[in-house]
Amino acid sequence: MPHQNRVDPWGDLHAVSSRGLFTGNRGCLVDNGGQLVRHHKGPLWITCRTEFRDWKHPLNAPRTWTPLFFLDDAVALAAGHRPCGLCRRDDYEAFRDAVTLATGSDRMVLAPDLNRRLTTERHRSGRGLVRARDRILFTSDLDALPTGTVIVDPATHLPQMVTKNHLHPFGFEGWGSPSERPRGVRVEVLTPRTSVAALDGGFIPRLHPTAVGPVGW
Repeated sequence: MPHQNRVDPWGDLHAVSSRGLFTGNRGCLVDNGGQLVRHHKGPLWITCRTEFRDWKHPLNAPRTWTPLFFLDDAVALAAGHRPCGLCRRDDYEAFRDAVTLATGSDRMVLAPDLNRRLTTERHRSGRGLVRARDRILFTSDLDALPTGTVIVDPATHLPQMVTKNHLHPFGFEGWGSPSERPRGVRVEVLTPRTSVAALDGGFIPRLHPTAVGPVGW
């Protein structure tokens, strides 16, 4: 499916020539003429399967949600999305349960709670189509971050995904050649705290095949 909108880990929109593992929804992003005019609409940011029940959905129709495409779960989580509770029910429940466990909540953290948490963690107040400067980052020991977390590389300032022993640079066609994961350093983290908690609590992200690296990756 050529030249569709894709969200990168910074949460901005780009026109690219390929499609990743998932589509996503953050509301209607186009005007009545089908032109892209907004970054998001509303607090519901979900990641969906690209095929479900033979449903068809337009790419840029007004007054309905606008499909976005993500390389994989690591990118979608870094962009501030969570798994859909309809077409990805098992993944949603795993994400929900992992957040509940990791945060020590005395009750199940349900979808409205997840949406509220992620809304406060994604962006500072602002407006416009490009919101990269409004992204909320936090600092963490790299040693403490679970597989699937996306960080900002301290040297290049570009996004990299963390796995057990490596860092994988992001590209729209897939994850690039891994480098050894350094130890004992602090980094800026793109993935919101709630999604990092989910990864830490046992949620297993569905990663693009290019993320498969050396043994013990």
